[in-house]
Amino acid sequence: MAKPLPTPVRNHLTGLRILLLFTVLCGLAYPLAITGISQVAFSNQANGSLVKDGHGKVVGSSLIGQNFTVTSADGKTVSPDPKLFQSRPSAAGTNGYDPTASGGTNKGTNDAGLVTTYTQLKSDIATFNHVAESQVPADAITSSGSGLDPDISPAYAGIQVDRVAQANHLTDAQVQALVATYTQGRTLGFLGEPRVDVLNLNIALTKLG
Repeated sequence: MAKPLPTPVRNHLTGLRILLLFTVLCGLAYPLAITGISQVAFSNQANGSLVKDGHGKVVGSSLIGQNFTVTSADGKTVSPDPKLFQSRPSAAGTNGYDPTASGGTNKGTNDAGLVTTYTQLKSDIATFNHVAESQVPADAITSSGSGLDPDISPAYAGIQVDRVAQANHLTDAQVQALVATYTQGRTLGFLGEPRVDVLNLNIALTKLG
């Protein structure tokens, strides 16, 4: 008759079997099951909530904002595209909206350059959209906490309507109708604020133009 293994050895073997069991369950079975369920029930969200244009080309994600710019002929200057609605500023990464560098400006009221920066930005936005500085809303000059916010306020979209309409040779009414279509209300009717889906709005605008 084989001699029983020492108690410490048996305990270690039992622990090893439990480790292997839970490695298979939690490290393989559970992730595969959740991945399969998400692909079937929430395929778009599971794959990054990607947005495609009319030609089926991926142009962004509905969860992450982006800059809408044009580059000069000599490739030296990058500026906001007057034909498209502009997103709010982003401090995530060098050029903004970098998902690997999510974060805000981290500037507080004691920052010496805060007022100067926002004052200049407000002036630039007012000039770009041909409106008074008093009409420029807060989200037009401040970044979100994550720096990745894909939406803007109806107020910010509103001051851009005339500029976008003129640049695309459309009427204000046509552009306002698009803005209304891509304006989402408060979540569940009471959470958050109304917001405008900038990416899909610009895709629709490009098709209309």
